[in-house]
Amino acid sequence: MKRFSILFILAAVITSPIAAQQRGTLLSAVDSACYAYGIQVGTGLREQMKAFPGGEANLNALVEGLVCAITSDFDGMLMVPEDAQAFLQSYIMDMTVQEAEVAKEEEIRFLSGNKTKEGVVVTESGLQYKIITQGAGDKPTLEDKVTVNYKGYLLDGTVFQSSEEMGYPLTIGLEQVLPGWTELLQLMPVGSKYIAWIPAELGYGAQGAGQAIKPNTMLIFEVELLSIEK
Repeated sequence: MKRFSILFILAAVITSPIAAQQRGTLLSAVDSACYAYGIQVGTGLREQMKAFPGGEANLNALVEGLVCAITSDFDGMLMVPEDAQAFLQSYIMDMTVQEAEVAKEEEIRFLSGNKTKEGVVVTESGLQYKIITQGAGDKPTLEDKVTVNYKGYLLDGTVFQSSEEMGYPLTIGLEQVLPGWTELLQLMPVGSKYIAWIPAELGYGAQGAGQAIKPNTMLIFEVELLSIEK
């Protein structure tokens, strides 16, 4: 079957019976609601496609599938809905495995080079850290709560979480955080600021966390220990 360009598909939708009037004309509340829903769905899709696994998303193929499904064009479909669902599940699983393997290789390569840099300390668990500022206060224990300022980012520099974004320091128990954090914080006297490179097995592991943190993703944290609550 001939693959249509995205412009041809959109033009077909605009001029088909599904469009009650010309593009840009909303003649009723229903028209406006449908248009608003289209904007809402499209905006959500746009954000989802940014994280589409396997490379840059093919928007032509996406729109073609949408048009076929929404207009019930079963003759034009390259996959029936059941096959599409099965293929998508299999594809995402395969891509997730591949991305996890790539992330693990990147972690090994980075940590191997990073551990040789001046000031970097490597613990028995594989955690790597460097002292930015060394405080003179007490060190927390596993039973304590701590208050910290922090910034977490990925190897490419993408910040995925920070106390600055929240607008206030984080207070949390040492048993409630990632294993890498639990270990790191017990090394830090109050008043210290460290940077830590946390291997995936001491972070979110093979599961990852949301769209930002893929499986087997190594994490980098800057952590400043402000106080301890016994």
